[in-house]
Amino acid sequence: MVITKYSLIGAILQYHPSAVQCFDEMGMHCTACHMSPKETLEQACQAHQCSLELLIDKLDKHING
Repeated sequence: MVITKYSLIGAILQYHPSAVQCFDEMGMHCTACHMSPKETLEQACQAHQCSLELLIDKLDKHING
């Protein structure tokens, strides 16, 4: 799965539920949020003031090895 700033959190977690740990490690508890299914990584990082590049890197390594 290709992870970009436009990737939807809901889609990532639907196909890779274990990726929740990447969000948790960054203090983003997106699985509990009603907005996350339709929220992009970019939007979530802006809302939580987190590094988009770091999150994409974590998710890419977790999902794609």
